[in-house]
Amino acid sequence: MAITVVIADDQEMVRTGFRMILESQPDIEVVADVVDGEAALTAVEQYEPDVLLLDIRMPKLDGLEVTRRLSERAAARPGTGRRPRIVIVTTFDLDEYVHTALRNGASGFLLKDASPAMLVEAVHAAAVGDSLISPAITVRLLRDMAPAHPAGPVRAPSEPLTDREADVVRCLARGATNAEIAAELFVSLSTVKTHLANVQLKLDARNRVEIAAWAWESGLAAGSA
Repeated sequence: MAITVVIADDQEMVRTGFRMILESQPDIEVVADVVDGEAALTAVEQYEPDVLLLDIRMPKLDGLEVTRRLSERAAARPGTGRRPRIVIVTTFDLDEYVHTALRNGASGFLLKDASPAMLVEAVHAAAVGDSLISPAITVRLLRDMAPAHPAGPVRAPSEPLTDREADVVRCLARGATNAEIAAELFVSLSTVKTHLANVQLKLDARNRVEIAAWAWESGLAAGSA
């Protein structure tokens, strides 16, 4: 079944561009595009999309408030309908916005200058419960979050990472997409996915963001900046 998407942005050119990019994919269907936050909430009720792409600065309700309300609605009415995975797509990469969006349950945070491939990957990641954040934001956040002197030992993998797995993780830690990792390491996309799946198991990590955070905490990412 196709991944259903609602796009919420007050700029018609942005909505049109996103729709064209996403609908070029055989497994993605854009069921609605709307111009403000209130319309986004209505569209979620009507279509129950898998993924909601949200701008931050919109009329009536901004994307952060929409994210908060959907999170509260899901908590208040468990089991009464699917809550969409939310990906914030904005021109503003202020740390306050990033932290608020992720704290309120967003699954991703992209800048509008992200490549079409990254937009598609963010939708795919969100649809399966994973997270994807723009590379520049990812690196900055994870660097800030990683303590210079960890209070305790850094979690060790259940098995040592192979050299190639370590290469993949270093690329991931600086925010590279799967496609970019494949191109840099001269391997196939499926090989990258296999390596990441193996690393995820070894680290007992929930998603790629946790893998990247571990890379910074453990010092593996130190040479990837």
